[in-house]
Amino acid sequence: MTAFAIARLRDVKMGPDIQSYLARIDDTLAPFEGKFIIHGGRKKVVEGQWTEDLIVIAFPDFDKASRWYESPAYQNILALRTGNSAGDVILIEGVPQNHRATDILAGMEL
Repeated sequence: MTAFAIARLRDVKMGPDIQSYLARIDDTLAPFEGKFIIHGGRKKVVEGQWTEDLIVIAFPDFDKASRWYESPAYQNILALRTGNSAGDVILIEGVPQNHRATDILAGMEL
């Protein structure tokens, strides 16, 4: 099942370190079949406030997403981002193509 690395970043300092991070991250993704789905882009806030940048990277499965994040290649460039931005990052599993909203109720006591 597809998994995602999702980052919500703010206060990004677009200097040499971030430029180096951006130049190198694609090579860390390739062995794990990671692909950018969202990387900034045009947005329209329709509820609440949103001041952060959103980045979503898709992987074939949760194991590959985890192995990418923990890989020496990614860990080697991670400080370039964390030292020049603030934010949150999660790895999360997606849902099957035929998922319906009520599927999360299965097995729950209501």
